[in-house]
Amino acid sequence: MNVLVTGGAGYIGGTVATLLLQAGHTVVVVDSLIHAKRNEVPAGVEFVDADIADRPRLEALLREQKFDGVLHFAALIEAGDSMRVPEVYFRNNTAATLALLEAMHATGTNNLVFSSTAAVYGEPEAVPIPETARLQPTNPYGESKLLVEYMLRWFNQLHGLRYASLRYFNVAGALPHRGEAHEPETHIIPLILDVALGRREKILIYGDDYDTPDGTCIRDYIHVADLADAHILALDALKRQDRIVCNLGNGQGFSVKEVIEAARKVTGTAIPAEVKPRRAGDPARLVASAEEAHRILGWVPKTPEIDRILESAWQWHQQRYATRG
Repeated sequence: MNVLVTGGAGYIGGTVATLLLQAGHTVVVVDSLIHAKRNEVPAGVEFVDADIADRPRLEALLREQKFDGVLHFAALIEAGDSMRVPEVYFRNNTAATLALLEAMHATGTNNLVFSSTAAVYGEPEAVPIPETARLQPTNPYGESKLLVEYMLRWFNQLHGLRYASLRYFNVAGALPHRGEAHEPETHIIPLILDVALGRREKILIYGDDYDTPDGTCIRDYIHVADLADAHILALDALKRQDRIVCNLGNGQGFSVKEVIEAARKVTGTAIPAEVKPRRAGDPARLVASAEEAHRILGWVPKTPEIDRILESAWQWHQQRYATRG
């Protein structure tokens, strides 16, 4: 297949692009490099330095090459930051995706796999969360992604767009030469591993008074390679059906304190922690029911264990800083 990957210099998009290449597919990456560097674009792909909001540029690219599908990862992803500058998230995540959809429609490019999020659910009424759960985001990040899902539904009904919306939970772990690194870093596992390496003094726990067994938020963690597999399976599944909405997760949750304790075991370090007040917009529990992904895509996570996810991240994290010297 010839596949266009938006946001393909990032952690998740770059991992998917790498595995597509390894599977023998042709990959073109579009990325504005706002939150990534040129050397993070996977070797072997054609790279286009562009913003997905630039509809004329995208339309020209889609006309030049006949893509079998588009995997859309380009987005801002920080829920906490979205509570500060919601307009930035609606512009970059929602409005920019509309430009992509318009370019796809204009060029007859009809297969899209969209990187959605568990944040579309907000505070769930039941756990694990099925795809039929109420959609009520508690932050603008989740709302910006939900608005895209609404657009996809209408483009499907009125323009024949075939799409898969994959709502995923906390992505973590690493490939041997590619892992999670954001600037600035806000995700819990790389922050914990920074403490283990002595790069940070302590890990901050935002709230220990939630209605959970140990008072800290519970999240469902999925290995990035498992996530990548699901995207490739979803692109193939669009040959059989024109609309897919699936959760991607392990169906089990781990609290912040449990993840920290697992990291202490994996790294063999103390990892000091300090409790801070809750952050606005953080649901207490987010755990997926991934039965639809199993049924529709035939997807089963190969690495569901939190210890193994952390081990892969720890190996890459050490290598990352050793390489920097």
